[in-house]
Amino acid sequence: MHSPNQHDIDEHFMGRALELAMQAAVADEVPVGAIIIRDHQIIAAAGNERVALKDPTAHAEMIAITQAAAAVGDWRLERCTLYVTLEPCPMCAGAILQSRIPRVVFGASDPKGGAVESLFKLLSDVRLNHQAEIEAGILGARCGQILTDFFASKRAMGKK
Repeated sequence: MHSPNQHDIDEHFMGRALELAMQAAVADEVPVGAIIIRDHQIIAAAGNERVALKDPTAHAEMIAITQAAAAVGDWRLERCTLYVTLEPCPMCAGAILQSRIPRVVFGASDPKGGAVESLFKLLSDVRLNHQAEIEAGILGARCGQILTDFFASKRAMGKK
């Protein structure tokens, strides 16, 4: 047996984030899931909860960052990796930088709101005081499809 390589590890944890995205969809939330690991252990797991909490900041990443800080007992999440099914928005990218997460793995790109590669490159901007290593496209097709299906369903019901 060989030890799993980083790509296999990334796919495993992104699969867990996808499960959270599917749970969010069932709850009629935009299907995005996020987990944070430290020392190969999940310390935070969340799906979007903007509708349930009536909170525009209740993105999966934001909730997971809050959970991880509580689990670690510090606002610095320096030995953590964030896995998220959709490219983080500017708000979430800012929180990633503020929490010092060194590595971010995301599934689907977000051409309308992505702040990691698509519209902005906040996590790699050397003008800021922190940068993060980025791994994009892990299970990207599956991550994108759950979003496509969710919004197609909304349009079919006449909702935006």
